Parts: sequence; structure tokens; C-alpha cells
Amino acid sequence: MEAYTSFASVYDTFMDNVPYEEWGGFLRGLLVKYGVEEGIVVDLGCGTGSMTEILAEYGYDMIGVDNSEDMLEIAMEKRIESGHDILYLLQDMREFELYGTVRAAVSVCDSVNYITEPDDLREVFRLVNNYLDPGGVFLFDFNTDYKYREVMGDCTIAEDRGDCSFIWDNYYYEEERINEYDLTLFIRTEEPDLYRKYQETHYQRGYTLEEIRGLLEEAGLIFESVCDMDTKGEPADTSERLCVVARESGKTRDRISSGR
Repeated sequence: MEAYTSFASVYDTFMDNVPYEEWGGFLRGLLVKYGVEEGIVVDLGCGTGSMTEILAEYGYDMIGVDNSEDMLEIAMEKRIESGHDILYLLQDMREFELYGTVRAAVSVCDSVNYITEPDDLREVFRLVNNYLDPGGVFLFDFNTDYKYREVMGDCTIAEDRGDCSFIWDNYYYEEERINEYDLTLFIRTEEPDLYRKYQETHYQRGYTLEEIRGLLEEAGLIFESVCDMDTKGEPADTSERLCVVARESGKTRDRISSGR
């Protein structure tokens, strides 16, 4: 079952507890800290465009990349409402292509955890390095192995929001480091009191900070810093989500790779 098809239509409803505005302000602060106050920024795994819109509101020229057509349809509806000039591309992060280089790249809401093969994640990082301006910045978050193993693994989450409800069964396969989400959705139809049932399966990989740092460096990026996304402080053994800052390396301003 393909992920983010039926779920796309109710994704924002069930994600209304995500502090997008707070995260957006935090990312803005990091971008400014590392010298990116304006310019083109690509949002990898942009989903329904919530963070893309927030960063566009800060004045960045945004590009959103996602491999779910259903999620991008919602993102484009938001673009019509906001009037922001955002370019959305239906592409897989593992092989995305841009028309030129960008000042920065971001990826939030554990999008990188959906890249379940380390070799594939290294390729994502390599592409990011390729498409960043000289000295450009890459900001992303990821769920830690600890979170899947100790917090989410082998538990069930259920919510009823009236027009839609879900049952979310988690299974963490510790040896493979894979977390499987079996998602059952019940979405109200136009007929009174009639709900349609949908099912999707999602897979994410639990990474350690050491693995992420190693993959970044193998891809040519320079690891700059990391913090706990919840506390904004130093990472701990019990940190559930980490935010990483990396920089482009290998290009000079008079020699920018085309990526082709």
C-alpha cells in the first residue's frame, strides 16, 4: 500500500499538534545565524507545504519537493490561498533535480527517516551538497533510534476527530532498525454517518547521530552543529528528535556543478 495517498486528505487535521510556527521561527533563526537571510531555499519532503509556506512568509524564494502527488495537491491549494510564489516539484528526494543551486535546503518532520537505506540517504545528502551554493546550509531533523525503540515501538495510537479517525499501529524491528506504521483511516463521506475505510503502511529507519554525521561527511557535506529539537539544547541519550546543521563543501563561486 502506497503511503500518503488517502492520509494526505486528513494529514493536516492529525498533525495540528505539530508546532510548525515555532519550528519555522527556529529554522529562520538558524538560517540567519549561518548567513542565509534571503534567497532560494528548497524544502525536501515538503508534504502539504506547511513549513514551505512559513519560510515563504519570511521572504525566502521557496521550492518544495515531495514524491506524493496527493500531498502536493494540498500544498498547491495553500499556495493559491497565500499567494506565495512557490515552485512545487513532484520528485523523489533520492534523485531530485533542481534548475540551479540554492542558498539553503531544509527537511523537517522526520522526512529523512523515510529513507530507509543508508546508501540512499547518503545519495540524498550528496545531491543536497551538489545543489547548494558555495558555503550553503542544510538544516534537517530526524527521529532518533531511541525514539523508535523506547517511545514509539510496539504501541498503538488512536484518535477520533469527528469527520475522520485513525488507528496507528507501530512495530519496531530492532535488528533491522525499521519502524513500521500500519495506518487505518476512517474518513466521513458526503453521505451522512457513512465513513470509508483506508489502509496505508509507512516505513521509517531509526538513525543514530553518529550514523547521520558519517553519511553527511561521506557525501561531502561539513557537519556544523546539532541540537535537541524539543529542548534546543545539547543532545542527550534520551533525545527523540535532533536538528542538524551542515554546510556545502567542494565548490567555489566560479565553479558550480550543474548536477548533470
